[in-house]
Amino acid sequence: MKIMIVRHAEPDYSIDSLTEKGRFEAELLSRRLSKVDHVLGYYMSPKGRAIATAGYTLEKVGATAEVLPWLCEFRGSCMDPDRGVVRNCWDLRPRTFHGHPVLEDPDTWLTYPYFEGSNVPEIWKETTDGVDELLARYGFRRDGAIWLSENNNPGVLMLFCHFAIGMAITAYLTHMSPMVLWQNFCMTPSSITTLITEERTKGEVAWRCMQLGDISHLYAGEERYSTAGLFPEVYDGRDTTDPLEWGSRQ
Repeated sequence: MKIMIVRHAEPDYSIDSLTEKGRFEAELLSRRLSKVDHVLGYYMSPKGRAIATAGYTLEKVGATAEVLPWLCEFRGSCMDPDRGVVRNCWDLRPRTFHGHPVLEDPDTWLTYPYFEGSNVPEIWKETTDGVDELLARYGFRRDGAIWLSENNNPGVLMLFCHFAIGMAITAYLTHMSPMVLWQNFCMTPSSITTLITEERTKGEVAWRCMQLGDISHLYAGEERYSTAGLFPEVYDGRDTTDPLEWGSRQ
């Protein structure tokens, strides 16, 4: 089986939808996703920007998607020890993150004092329970770091969602700390992350990431990628992931 995690196209957060560029990205994305065979199910976040992105593909293939509330952007928040304010848990300044190896371990990251008294463990459990429930529909059951399946098949599950929840799903399936993916990797808008099962022993399945944040559909359409979700490549005095062309929204 394959899972395709699709981040929404460039967002207009003020209206929870897409920018003009984002709509073009979603169109280019749909030309690619509409050619994917053996899709067993389409699923999407309840957020408008994910729904708008999915709509381009769903219209082309004549399908509908089920809204899964837990696919909403990862909502865990806590006190940022560097900035001294409560904010999302998936953005630490590099010196803070890399100074605490406990955050890099999938079995210990939630024990870091950063999360004490926060809703992060609750949202993480909501996420992992959501993945478990979805995969159970297709005959998968987690057994430690391995998944058991009596009827694995080459079908595809397509999930339209967001950066942080997409990374959380990827981390859970590949037995990694989500902090490693949140801090060190990026899914740019409209990108596709593909996870595939490997069944080397009958009935025992492990997940392998084949592509993370692939945007070849943008290159094919000669469209530049959006920097939404990326901090400035070279220091410019801003501490935001909003693209420079969006103006100051801090």
